[in-house]
Amino acid sequence: MSAPTAPAFRLYLLRHAKAGWALPGQKDFDRTLGDAGFVEAEIVAEMAADRGFAPELILSSPAVRCRQTVEAFRRAMGKGTDIRYIDALYTGADDTYRDIITSHSLLASLMVVGHNPVIEEILREILGEQAAAIPYGYPPGALAVIDFHDRPQPGILPPGKLVAWLDPECHVR
Repeated sequence: MSAPTAPAFRLYLLRHAKAGWALPGQKDFDRTLGDAGFVEAEIVAEMAADRGFAPELILSSPAVRCRQTVEAFRRAMGKGTDIRYIDALYTGADDTYRDIITSHSLLASLMVVGHNPVIEEILREILGEQAAAIPYGYPPGALAVIDFHDRPQPGILPPGKLVAWLDPECHVR
């Protein structure tokens, strides 16, 4: 029996955890996680760390709620985790996310932390019919772990295989 081969590329897609409502006069960019969101972020980060999921690089939207979600992963995975904030992940559409992902496809693994509906659109593009396994959309704080047999090429995400789906709602007590 042969040993399983490592994927050519592993992508972690993380939607920020539940944000609170904007305060009067507060910009969307500055919305923080709600109490439930902080719990969700910690749960998913610990679940990922327990399973040995550790991206080589984390790219995140700079929005406050994304930064707070990423901080849970920094604590769970260690302070040496390489995290970069990219403005385009806050404002960008699916083509922007696709270009960011494919421009980092020489890495072994990459985590992208962003916003819906774009995170869900990218997931559905990559998974195709497999996406039916996630019928209720992409909940806040959920993490998809996707393996690729082939490396993504500039602007093109090949089909991938969902190897893990970590949904904090399924684990919140």
